[in-house]
Amino acid sequence: MYSPRTSPSVEIARRLRRDLTPEERVLWTHLRSKQLGVTFRRQEPMGRYVADFVCYECDLIVEVDGSQHFNSEQDKTRDADMAEHGFETLRFWNNEVRENMNGVLERIQQSIKAKRP
Repeated sequence: MYSPRTSPSVEIARRLRRDLTPEERVLWTHLRSKQLGVTFRRQEPMGRYVADFVCYECDLIVEVDGSQHFNSEQDKTRDADMAEHGFETLRFWNNEVRENMNGVLERIQQSIKAKRP
């Protein structure tokens, strides 16, 4: 498991927590305070990466991406690395969060239920 306390990404994560994108901010209002029955952390350092949202109880990472992530090889490498450490990564486009929040939350809940029968 990744240890956030030893990660070189801690300072980056602090900055990202201060500067959430509008879409990340909206999704965070639905993920915080165990609203889905599990605890999520935002902008969590994980090794050399920073996850937008992570639930350690379910080994689930949720990413909210803009167009710069389209067909990103870096994201594929990162997702493979996270999978090697037992984490599932769900990726949503910014417009999905803006236009279909119910669908986004439903997909996250499905993953949570699959990991916590």
